Amino acid sequence: MTHSLRPLLVWLAGSNRFGSHLMRIAIAIVFLWIGSLKFVPYEADSITPFVANSPVMFFFYEHPKEYKTHLTHEGELKPSERAWQTANDTYVFSKGLGTVELSIGLLTLAGLFSRRLGFVGAALAFLTPIVTLSFLFTTPEAWVAALGDAQHGFPYLSGAGRLVLKDVMMLAGALLVMADGARALLKAQPST
Repeated sequence: MTHSLRPLLVWLAGSNRFGSHLMRIAIAIVFLWIGSLKFVPYEADSITPFVANSPVMFFFYEHPKEYKTHLTHEGELKPSERAWQTANDTYVFSKGLGTVELSIGLLTLAGLFSRRLGFVGAALAFLTPIVTLSFLFTTPEAWVAALGDAQHGFPYLSGAGRLVLKDVMMLAGALLVMADGARALLKAQPST
């Protein structure tokens, strides 16, 4: 069986650059898409629990402790809650975060043409999940609520928790892209 797979194994063994480029593009797509959505109220509303409970971000909101009474579901329009979110600076923060995420996506994608810019983008893409993964420890909404079922709390991730946990893959992928960028930068330096 190994003999029949040999051509595939040889191709895979030599496809580091191709795989790094695909990972770079995948990371850029995620940051560009999610960053763009940060300019839309439903996405800004959905990150409210994460930001309000974060010990390093809560101060971006005017009223972080009041967020639970103003949450809406995706697709739900409640003008009174939108007014509260506006007064809370939810949308201002979300647009700022979206700008950062769009920048990370563009810098990461620029790595296809510029080693330095790509390395910076990959480093930022690597650091971002460190922050977002901390939400698993700071955001009550990351775990299934105790609503009567025996499966709640740790280790039972809610939809929000499952969304955050996927950032483990972003962390690993960004490290691979960053390592590829570091190799390219070192290779480009004149030897001493």
